[in-house]
Amino acid sequence: MPSLLDNLHCRQWFYPGPLRVFTPEEIAKAGMQPWPVAVDSYVALNLVTMLPALLFTREGTGWATALMWWIFWCALAALTLLASRSLWRHPTRRRLNVYCYGTALAVLVVALGLIRHGERDWVKRENVTFIIAMTGVLSAWWMLTVFRVQQIEARLREIEDQAATLRLSTRLAAAQIQPHFLFNTLASLQHWVDTGDARAAPLLRDFTAYLRATLPMFERELQPLADEMEMVRRYLAIMQARLGARLSFKIEVQAEVEAFMLPPGIVLTLVENAIAHGIEPRLDGGHIDVKADRSENRVKISVYDDGGGPAAGWTEGVGLSNTRRRLLNAFPDAWLELLETHPGCFAMISIPAL
Repeated sequence: MPSLLDNLHCRQWFYPGPLRVFTPEEIAKAGMQPWPVAVDSYVALNLVTMLPALLFTREGTGWATALMWWIFWCALAALTLLASRSLWRHPTRRRLNVYCYGTALAVLVVALGLIRHGERDWVKRENVTFIIAMTGVLSAWWMLTVFRVQQIEARLREIEDQAATLRLSTRLAAAQIQPHFLFNTLASLQHWVDTGDARAAPLLRDFTAYLRATLPMFERELQPLADEMEMVRRYLAIMQARLGARLSFKIEVQAEVEAFMLPPGIVLTLVENAIAHGIEPRLDGGHIDVKADRSENRVKISVYDDGGGPAAGWTEGVGLSNTRRRLLNAFPDAWLELLETHPGCFAMISIPAL
């Protein structure tokens, strides 16, 4: 149960600042947002404005003394900005208090030194100015540190939300394995086993390998292109066993891109669409070409079928829109395009080769 001191936040009175401490990994993950240059401009404008005020409005003070005062404020502003930039990079409670108490101690030492050298009256006359300046500087440091901590926390939450969205999208994509595909495959397999058809054993091997490759999609955020293409190969082999001569396919993957990482199920979804909308509706079936290579510093993956192509009034479905969103979440500069080729359809994925 919190104590009375905790409820009153007494520790913040003497040791102020945010309680959150970021690890170096969290700082790197959040990224170093640029220092707001407007702060420097604002301080510089105030210093320029102060110069004529110090030179011409301070009674009983010569221009040399006023100029020295202005130089002092410039030096103080420079030190304040340096400390502020340090707090921007490392917004810790400890660093904030070191700067605050260190500055207060330095001012106290200077004031005592001036008193010992016969400047007691000057110190008494200017102590209000020092107090106001110190209050402003320390308050600015405190607000800057709190703001920066909140900014980093917000960025970390944003990154985590994006990661969670990507994980959910991956699970949804894996869950979109068409039930009719599974049931029809099992039905064909059962019939071939019952009739002693020689196609049963190869179909069972391909179906088992397909499931083994597909199930990890629930856990992976990215997987090698080689694994994705193996999943596609097994899927097409199963569909070829079921459709017979109505389906032929060819898969070409450049060795250079086999290790490239991409969200699982991206290519499989395009192939499933080609089967469902291009090959199966035609009595004579068709051919599917799947290619992956690297050119112009981008990895390009294409799926082409010479089937009937998209129907009139065709709109992008849930599976394809989800695939596009997952692709952009993983690679903001990637793009996915579908083109009618008459006959057939051509789908192209282009991803920067990092």
